[in-house]
Amino acid sequence: MNKEQIKALYFDLDHTLWDFEANSALTFKSLFQEYNIALDLQQFLAVYIPNNNVYWKLYREGKIDKETLRFERLKKVFDTLNYPATHTLVDDLSDAYIQTLPEYNVLFDGAIELLTALKPHYALHIITNGFQDVQYFKMKNSGLLPFFETVTDSSSVGVKKPDPKIFEHALRVGQVAPNEAIMIGDNLEADIEGALAAGMHAVHFMPLEKRNPAHYTEIGELHELKFLL
Repeated sequence: MNKEQIKALYFDLDHTLWDFEANSALTFKSLFQEYNIALDLQQFLAVYIPNNNVYWKLYREGKIDKETLRFERLKKVFDTLNYPATHTLVDDLSDAYIQTLPEYNVLFDGAIELLTALKPHYALHIITNGFQDVQYFKMKNSGLLPFFETVTDSSSVGVKKPDPKIFEHALRVGQVAPNEAIMIGDNLEADIEGALAAGMHAVHFMPLEKRNPAHYTEIGELHELKFLL
């Protein structure tokens, strides 16, 4: 990667800038109180987090739709924990979760400082598989929105990461060539492999296990990005 030719940085949102797990936990804590759900929050999250990842993978692969994702990821957890949740409760909780989640604004350490430092030198963009309305409010409420020139979401484009078409669309909108752009994201399949297939450079944020690959870079904290550019 030639640092001198880099003009644009494309970020994933959830799990990269916006701390999804922290905000999700705060949301469920609030909703458990509101709906009088008698479950230990940590026990619930221990099942929900990996289950949510499984359903998002199915959604990325086009095997389930948005409504199935929203409902079944919760229904599966309640069933696993043998909690007597009615269809109506799961439906209501699913809707309330989507509405409440953007009200919490925990970002990864150094996110605002990093973006402040980068913005004078690079065009900043977002590429997300998240739902358009939810992602907008997450960015607005957390103070991220002013940093980014464009936000490309899968529901608007019609394809999801890692499909190269969503990256190609984001590059066209940003008016930048693939070799002039870096994708930064947490998901190896969706963010990194997808970006590389589109001809972009890539930085894998917070990899679960270090692979030390030759064709992309790995970082454990956001501030490390400054030392690469």
